[in-house]
Amino acid sequence: MREQRVLHIEDTSQIERSRWVLDSPNPPPLWKKLLCFIKETLLPHGNKLWFCSNKKSFQSHALCFLQSLFPILVWLKDYTASKFKDDLLAGLTLASLCIPQSIGYASLAKVDPQYGLYTSIVPPLIYAVMGSSRDIAIGPVAVVSMLLSSLVTKVIDPVANPHAYRDFVFTVTFFTGIFQVGFGIFRLGFLVDFLSHAALVGFMAGAAIIIGLQQLKGLLGITHFTTKTDAVSVLVSVYKSLHQQITSSEEKWSPMNFVLGCSFLIFLLVTRFIGRRNKKLFWLPAIAPLLSVILSTLIVYLSKADKQGVNVIKHVKGGLNQSSVHQLQFHGQNVGQAAKIGLVCAVIALTEAMAVGRSFASIKGYQLDGNREMLSMGIMNVAGSLTSCYVATGSFSRTAVNFSAGCQTAVSNIVMAVTVILFLQLFARLLYYTPMAILASIILSALPGLIDLNEARYIWKVDKLDFLACIGAFFGVLFASVEIGLLVAVTISFAKILIQSIRPGVEILGRVPRTEAFCDVTQYPMAISTPGIVVIRISSGSLCFANANFVKERILKWVVEEDEIQEIAKGNVRAIIMDMTNLMNVDTSGILALEELHKRLLSRGVELAMVNPRWLVIHKLKLAHFVDKIGKQWVFLTVGEAVDACLSSKIATA
Repeated sequence: MREQRVLHIEDTSQIERSRWVLDSPNPPPLWKKLLCFIKETLLPHGNKLWFCSNKKSFQSHALCFLQSLFPILVWLKDYTASKFKDDLLAGLTLASLCIPQSIGYASLAKVDPQYGLYTSIVPPLIYAVMGSSRDIAIGPVAVVSMLLSSLVTKVIDPVANPHAYRDFVFTVTFFTGIFQVGFGIFRLGFLVDFLSHAALVGFMAGAAIIIGLQQLKGLLGITHFTTKTDAVSVLVSVYKSLHQQITSSEEKWSPMNFVLGCSFLIFLLVTRFIGRRNKKLFWLPAIAPLLSVILSTLIVYLSKADKQGVNVIKHVKGGLNQSSVHQLQFHGQNVGQAAKIGLVCAVIALTEAMAVGRSFASIKGYQLDGNREMLSMGIMNVAGSLTSCYVATGSFSRTAVNFSAGCQTAVSNIVMAVTVILFLQLFARLLYYTPMAILASIILSALPGLIDLNEARYIWKVDKLDFLACIGAFFGVLFASVEIGLLVAVTISFAKILIQSIRPGVEILGRVPRTEAFCDVTQYPMAISTPGIVVIRISSGSLCFANANFVKERILKWVVEEDEIQEIAKGNVRAIIMDMTNLMNVDTSGILALEELHKRLLSRGVELAMVNPRWLVIHKLKLAHFVDKIGKQWVFLTVGEAVDACLSSKIATA
């Protein structure tokens, strides 16, 4: 009698828990979800950040809104003289690296040197006010500069029409900023994630090699060079141009370009090595590029090497950024091309900046706001396009220098920008005799940081499909073009997602001894299966048109196999228990597949039970009357309850 009472209590509690699953409230309707999405989009951080609901005055609301838009208003209140001292040192160290790199990256982007310096003024100033990273250094970078030159030269020839080329670059920068602002406002950061980490590693490595090959033009003093970016075309162009200049009687090749470039490249690499070995000498590789520019300029000026065939920068326009509002091109046949290139640059620039910012934020232990970063970078690029700047983003090499120099806040970016302004006002004309080979050596010295062999080995070790995306991006950039490399990387990443979606994991579960846990019998060989009952878990977030038939056929195949095995042991499969814990959604194709599965199982005398269907799933199954078809008594909260119910009802041994 007592045992019967205990069993009755257990059955009652099991029925009650099943009702919890069946009688859960309906999920919110579609219009409420849309309203919630709009609210989260416009007020992504909730009322606490944007409207300070605990304070009633309009002034406090406005102040909180401004603080969320301009983070500088938050940390500026606690800014001290000691922090400024650290930021001043970091900013000056940053400027010593930024000035020569900006000039070099401008040549890589095929625009005049001053535009690289302009890009190190306006964008850093705006980011210092609006950005959430304390460490990131803003300015032109090698990969984006190469991306611009490779894509824009297909639309406008920079040699035949340099002014139109420059204006088109400004227009591309404007669209880049607009896309980045849109990503930030509408919280579309997931678009940036389409370029996975593995694909980015391969893309950066391939881009670094292409950038290095393109620097052979400056390093060897070649005048005629290809506009293509694949490795084969660049090497063929180097050979033909070099052979033509050596054999030509009109245009003599000067080995002084190569001697100067290689000498200072060795100097830069040695200082980089010393700085890595001794962290206290972090400033040495930071000021080495500026020292190289000064020394090489003096050597050329004193030896009159420019008259002996050494290629020099010549005129660099000084002064502050000039307005480029009227140079933006919003009419004509190339506007669509500008928007397309702007979208590509927006994704690449954001991906690089977010990777740099998050890595240093994790070291210092603070959170980086992704949407705010997109918004601030978009606004700085839009403003930059109006003030003679091209696309700016976070630089890993300069951020590392900024971090090593002990920066405390984004004031280091302000110090750097002011230093560049002073340089443009006072010393720009002195760059006339700076050899082009030095700019090439400065760019070459920064490229090793873009090639991460250790990370590539790690990707190969952990995930072979990720490595395929990595190597696809690498070879695509190296032997085809930047666009092909990006397309290959994104295609492989999408293919990986598609394969995982259409071929989800369908696992047979067993009870782990001495526990109530049911786990995959393949992963846990000690797990015990219950005779006559097959417990199955669908390891997918959705049962949809892409995978529903695969799941159905896999389950039916297992039922047949289990029947063949258990016929020898004088028993057949009498119940299938589906653990739906991982299943977040189901569409009409998924429901039809479940109905077909139920019919096929019934024809074999097999019952179908469901365990813990999620909120949206059980709601749709009730609307489709699928719960009524299998019977409400076959819906359970846990796998253990479902197995016990099957055993107690003697289905397994019927």
